[in-house]
Amino acid sequence: MNAAIQTASAQTTANDAQTYDLIVLGSGAAGFAAAATAACRGLKVLIVEKAATFGGTSAISGGAIWLYGTDQARAAGAKDSPEAMRSYLQHVIGNGYDPALVDTFIERGHEALRWLQDNTELSYSLRPHSPDYYPDAPGGTERGRALEIDEYDGNRLGEHFARLRMPPPGMLLFGGMMVNRVDIQHFLSFRRSPASLWHCIKLMSRYALDRLHHPRGTRLTTGNALIARLATSAFAKGVELWLESHAQALIIEDGAVRGARIIRDGRTLEVRSRGGVVCAMGGFAASAMAAEFRPPSHDPHLTMSPPGNVGDALHLGAAANAAAGEGLAANFFWAPVSEAVHANGERERFPHLVTDRAKPGVIAVNQAAQRFVNESNSYHHFVQTMFATGNTHCWLICDATAMSRYGMGLARPSPVDNSALVASGYLVQGESIEQLAQAIGLDPLTLRQTLERYNSDAREGLDRAFGKGGNSYNRYMGDPAHRPNPCLAPLERGPFYAIAIHTGDLGSARGLRTDRHANVLDKHGEPIEGLYASGNDMNSIMDGTYPGPGITLGPGLTFGYIAATHVAERLASRVQTSKE
Repeated sequence: MNAAIQTASAQTTANDAQTYDLIVLGSGAAGFAAAATAACRGLKVLIVEKAATFGGTSAISGGAIWLYGTDQARAAGAKDSPEAMRSYLQHVIGNGYDPALVDTFIERGHEALRWLQDNTELSYSLRPHSPDYYPDAPGGTERGRALEIDEYDGNRLGEHFARLRMPPPGMLLFGGMMVNRVDIQHFLSFRRSPASLWHCIKLMSRYALDRLHHPRGTRLTTGNALIARLATSAFAKGVELWLESHAQALIIEDGAVRGARIIRDGRTLEVRSRGGVVCAMGGFAASAMAAEFRPPSHDPHLTMSPPGNVGDALHLGAAANAAAGEGLAANFFWAPVSEAVHANGERERFPHLVTDRAKPGVIAVNQAAQRFVNESNSYHHFVQTMFATGNTHCWLICDATAMSRYGMGLARPSPVDNSALVASGYLVQGESIEQLAQAIGLDPLTLRQTLERYNSDAREGLDRAFGKGGNSYNRYMGDPAHRPNPCLAPLERGPFYAIAIHTGDLGSARGLRTDRHANVLDKHGEPIEGLYASGNDMNSIMDGTYPGPGITLGPGLTFGYIAATHVAERLASRVQTSKE
């Protein structure tokens, strides 16, 4: 059967077309991992996606995964062990540590990646140096667990490329060019390094050629490359994708899930599944009920989750008496987020993950005009500190030197003109630090004193107040060419700039409780036949903590693979039993 994206207006006629071996709800990395695994094992698979594009949150993510013992890590000679991984996760996760699920993740994560790379176009490379987010904790590592998705040619998707979810403009260059972590460093260094200049020239040349035929660049990186790689393989194996469709209810018979009622083209279709249903719809971070599971805030909280991520899995699972996670360390994966309102009224959000907070010459201050956090710690930790200190919003501040070299938020480094962002109020500018303080409503004298204390330390390369640049992860996120501390430089040269930062998130951590097969559990702890969950619909095995880069996508790929494998094995067992 040829793969095809079926539009909402397509008609389904034969009753057989309404029966599949597996139904996957959601088209992010976890969903496509399940679909591709099942299809490669010979199953007939349907993906149901609520949005008009596929890829979900995964498509706009960094695309990194965090796993133990991959072939890439072993080939590079990275030193690690299951005991070290367990020790690290026990330390970071704390009371929510689930030995059975963590052991499954450790034992089968590298198996899942190897299988997917052998049977699909998925391809990852080890980051040469990428410390865990708490590198000094017991079991922490400097490298070996974080892998980067390899870039991909979007032309391989053919007609489906137009339906791949496009990252927000603020995450692209020149209106449509994707870049990864390595590319960003080259762009920041092109004036200092001939090699970086040549790298940038090659990227821009390809992008210019792409725009002759496409509305954006076809060189895909980060999460777009991840989804495109899995999707290309899934479509080639006959996976069907219904866009602008969603599950109204599960079909439950004798306590087992036998399919779903799907709303498509204004009609409700009863779609049967021999093997069951995988929930991979991205969690509930964009729902109204999300506020119930966050610390109280009087300030806007900005999620990066797509509008459709409203907790459908929790609602569907409730009818099957499914259990949801309780008492997590955090119900969301936090990230500081800023938001611009453009001249046409459109709102654009930017997650401050890797490009600015840790850079030299950038600090964060609260409404009292004082620093309150190590700006180079992980984005999750940064927002945890915002909540813990009562700072539901704060300001990122930099000077002209830092702006020119690194940019900040949606503002780009030199020679880009950021005047439109200044005019919109997103980027606040002041010729002196006192003028900037007045513009953002802070006490000028206090901000001046904060800056003087910070600058004195920065000149020595030592942040005595909060330890910015104090561990290997901090320094990894800074500017490796800056000495003596890659994260510290005084703010001295005007004009000075500020951006308002709000608490935000990358998605929800609370989801349906599962066993080691990704089989959803009922409220008595028993598996519900035919119901699976992965990605952010699965209750986080990290308990809402954030140990390293890719700790959502790593488990998402792993348990998507595990769910589909379990379904395939169950169906094969049925066939064998019937023959006997």
